[in-house]
Formats: sequence, C-alpha cells, structure tokens
Amino acid sequence: MQSSLSVSFAAPSPRSRLPAGAAAAAAAERPSLSAPISLRFCGLRREALGFAPLRQPASRRCGAPAPRVRVRGGGKVASASLSDNGSAPKSFDYDLVIIGAGVGGHGAALHAVEKGLKTAIIEGDVVGGTCVNRGCVPSKALLAVSGRMRELQSDHHLKALGLQVAAAGYDRQGVADHANNLASKIRSNLTNSMKALGVDILTGIGTIVGPQKVKYGKVGFTDNVITAKNIIIATGSIPFVPKGIEVDGKTVITSDHALKLESVPDWIAIVGSGYIGLEFSDVYTALGSEVTFIEALDQLMPGFDPEIGKLAQRVLINPRKIDYHTGVFASKITPAKDGKPVMIELIDAKTKEPKDTLEVDAALIATGRAPFTKGLGLENINVETQRGFVPVDERMRVIDANGKLVPHLYCIGDANGKMMLAHAASAQGISVVEQVTGKDNVLNHLSIPAACFTHPEISMVGLTEPQAREKAQKEGFEVSVAKTSFKANTKALAENEGEGLAKMIYRPDNGEILGVHIFGLHAADLIHEASNAIALGTSINDIKFAVHAHPTLSEVLDELFKSAKVNHPVTSSGDSTNCSNPDGTTDQHAKPGKISGGFQDVSRQARLESSNMFLDCVIYCISEMLIFIKASLRHFFPKLH
Repeated sequence: MQSSLSVSFAAPSPRSRLPAGAAAAAAAERPSLSAPISLRFCGLRREALGFAPLRQPASRRCGAPAPRVRVRGGGKVASASLSDNGSAPKSFDYDLVIIGAGVGGHGAALHAVEKGLKTAIIEGDVVGGTCVNRGCVPSKALLAVSGRMRELQSDHHLKALGLQVAAAGYDRQGVADHANNLASKIRSNLTNSMKALGVDILTGIGTIVGPQKVKYGKVGFTDNVITAKNIIIATGSIPFVPKGIEVDGKTVITSDHALKLESVPDWIAIVGSGYIGLEFSDVYTALGSEVTFIEALDQLMPGFDPEIGKLAQRVLINPRKIDYHTGVFASKITPAKDGKPVMIELIDAKTKEPKDTLEVDAALIATGRAPFTKGLGLENINVETQRGFVPVDERMRVIDANGKLVPHLYCIGDANGKMMLAHAASAQGISVVEQVTGKDNVLNHLSIPAACFTHPEISMVGLTEPQAREKAQKEGFEVSVAKTSFKANTKALAENEGEGLAKMIYRPDNGEILGVHIFGLHAADLIHEASNAIALGTSINDIKFAVHAHPTLSEVLDELFKSAKVNHPVTSSGDSTNCSNPDGTTDQHAKPGKISGGFQDVSRQARLESSNMFLDCVIYCISEMLIFIKASLRHFFPKLH
C-alpha cells in the first residue's frame, strides 16, 4: 500500500520574491492547481519508515476535496457553507466570534489564535462556564476531600498498611472554601491565557441578529453589534429540574447549590443515579450524611455498562449508608419550611400510581442538564431547537428549520447535545477551528472518554457490551469480551486497592476495539490509552506489544489487551502480518519491513519502489522549477520566446 500526500497550492504570499507579472505568467504556464494534486510522496512506504499505517476516517484522509472560500487575513481557507440565509456583511470585525467562554469556547479560542484568526469571545456571566464554576472543577475539590476522609475513616485499610490515625474530622467551611478557591484559580488562569494570546473578551449576553452578525451587551446598556466571518455557539447548559419539583436553593437544591456546601444534611435524597448523583453520594456519605437514591429506571447507574454498574453498586452503594428506590418518579418535592421536613411524593414510573412518601432533610436534584440556548436569536436565522438543543451535523455546522446548513455558524458542547462533557466541547471547538482554517475534520465521539470520580473511579470509552452486541447483530460481525482484575495488579495491591475490573469489548475477526470500561483505582487516568487506540484506529494486535512500566496501574490495560483473542491478526492498515523469520518459522505478529528490536529491514522490492517514486518526486520538482524560470525570463525579457 502506498502512502500519498495531497497538496493544495494557494496563491503566492506577499513576501514572494517573484514580481507580480512573473507570478501571473507562471500561473498561466502551470496546469490548473485549483483542485488538490495527489502525489505519491516520493514512493516511501510507511512500513519502510517504521510507521504503522493507521486507519483514519474518510473525511480526514489526505486528498479529500472540500468546497473552499477565502477569508480575510493571511489567505486562510474556510469551509464553504451550502445555503444562505439573508444578506451577510462583506467585511468583518473578526475572523471568529465565540458566544460562551466555558471550556469549549476557551479551547476553540486558543486554537483559533494559534491558527492566526482574529478572535473574540462573548461571556454574559463569568469565564469558565459550568465546568469551572459550577461543575467539574469544584466537584473534584469536594471529591478530593471525600477521598481523604474515606482513607482516614477506613480502619481496616489503615491497619493493613500499618498506620494508626486518630478520629478524622473536617471543617465544612474550609472544605467549601477549597472548592471555591480552586474554581477562582482556574477561572483566572483561563482568563489570563486568553488575554495573553490576544483574544478579545467581550462582556454581555450574545445574540445572533443575522448572518455573521452578533450583538452583545449588559442589561440596561446599549448593545454593540459586531460581525464575524464565522460564529461558534458555546453557551453550555443548566441543571434540568423536572416538573413538580420546587427548588429553594437551601433544602431542595441542584448541583449548582450543592457545590457551595452550605450545609451537610443528616439525610439527603438524591434524585438520579448518574454521574452527578453518584459523585455527590460519595461526597455526602464521606462527610457523614445518609443518602437515598431515587431512580426512574429499573436499575441504578443506567448509563454505565451493566457489568461495571453491578460491581460499582456492590462497592460504592451497598456497604455505605445508602438506600434506594428504583422504577419511581419524584412527582412532587416540597422544600422544608415551618419546621416540616422536605416532602417527596413517589409514583410508579410505569403506572404513575402513588408508591411512597419520603420525609428527608434535603433533596438534591441530579436529573441531568438542559441546554442553555434561550435568547440566542436563533429565530433570526431560521433555526429551531430540538428539545432546546441546537441541531448540527457531524461537523458541528448548524442546521436550519428547512434542513439546510446555516453559513458560517457552528454549535459545540452541551448546547448541541451530542456529548455533554467539557472535554468533548473543547474537542468539538478545536475541530471547528480546523474546518474554518481549511482542514476538514470530523470528530469521532466514540473515542471520547468519560469518567465518574467516585472512590474508586469509573471510566469508559466507546460502546457498552449491549450496544456493541446490538451493532454486531445489525452489521453481521462477532463480539468478544476480555476482562482483567485489579487484584492481579502489583501496584493496586501495594496500595491495598485491589477492588476493580477492566473490561474490553472488541471484534475478534479484525482486532477492532469497540469499547473499554474500567472500575478501580485511578480508572479516570487509565482510560486514555484505550481512548487513543480507538481514535487512531489501532488494533489490539498492534497495541498488545506496547511496553508498560512495572509495577504500575497501566499494566491493568496491558493485561487486558494481551488477554484478547483475535482470530486473524491484522495490522491497522489491513496488511497481512504473517512474516517469515530467517529460521523459516512464521511470525504472525511482526510487520513487514520490521525485525525484532524495531529496526527496519526493507525488502529489495520496497527499495526499488522507493527509488522509482523518489525519482517521480524529483522530476516533478524540476519541472516546477523550469516553469518558474521560464515565466521569470518572459517577464524580464519579453522579447524572448
């Protein structure tokens, strides 16, 4: 298989030494280069260079042509949109304007500046968005405290390590201050990083008033209108509160309130057993609260792989001061007042008949999040939300009510609902910037990991086992599962943290990794090796030969990959891997052109092919140089023909 390189030739930069007339003559002399030219890149095989060929999505392979238009500033290239809504300005204040300065907007802004785009970001609240101020960051501060408390409270764990510690205690306000101080520090870091790179931070509510036009301003002040070649919506989300639930911010709270830790109730009901509910149950039980889960579905942790969920329930819920009600809705929740506790009325999720009434000290509503897209002015560009989410295609391009793409408008993060994770929003933002600067990019959401920071942690990437089996049935392939326990890992045992499981779902016919799920010590850190393997299209037969330091927790993944059984080992490129060794034996794992130790052994045929293709490259370069010289001579000596 030959490697190829697609090269697009743009107009010469202003610094070109060739005079304008000569440049024009050279352009006329040269064949049309408006479409990418596919070169064989001097014939060097990737195997000969020691690189394992990686499968890439078709949209990112070199040579895939895309409609292009020129944008202001440095001859940058942007993806052409497919429809027009109203009239657009002919000149622009910015190359890119981002509405929303959360993690997604911040990631997009920094990447845009790196690409040379004049960028502005509009924020109506505070920089950092939900994640930094009311989500990932302060919650991890609280979870850090709960983790320490659990270690100090576990006599069995401490005795196993030979430690003796007096009774552990905590200062509620000190814990709350830790979370608040961390959020303030990260918020300041994000703000300073954007300012240092020249991103204009515009304060106010951002509203789209027309094609490539945005207004912003504070309530009571005159609005400012700016124009941008491209606009990204990155307004994030807010806590979702079902009907019938009255939130007072004191005894009936959302995650926004809970992160302030204004109180630690003796008994708190948590409505929802997903990521948010699980993490807060970890915090509250470590600080002494009793917890009751209220879950609408028939089992706890419905979003997790079922096998991982059962193990997590055995470790994270059953031994702790937690009880639960499944298959019920909290139809009505009334805050505590006049000496009465919080009242929760439960109904059957299927029949809607009354089931029970709970009286608790507090209730945390952890039923997920809703997109924050009101007031964006989407009606001005004929865009209708779907359950509040902005409709987009796989490239985050906004789709209008007629099913057409809105020119130069994108939406990332929680506002589009594709994957409501902060790092997914950032990845989507970076992908959009790649597109508007001329490089097609489609993000593979199945390669984006997720984690729940309980103690122990839960992490996952790709498909769950039921999802993989459903996909296999539809597409006609087999699915296998490999597992390994933390009890077999030296580092986990040294930490006295052997409770845990790693699970991989894969295709035994070609070694494709479909999903990986981990429950155990530092699972959130371990998942990224699997995530990157899925993103890069690396097969199990390639990654199983990677070397891991010993003794480390990473060996959990090493054992997981090694335990997988692939019927017909293939490389990531699909090339055969059966290679004859000098002694006549067959090594089914060695790649062509490689011998033990990683040195390259290029065959005679490969060398001949490389020589021929190198000659092709040289001839092409010489022909281009001759065209250049000829055009220059015609410019300086017009009488010569």
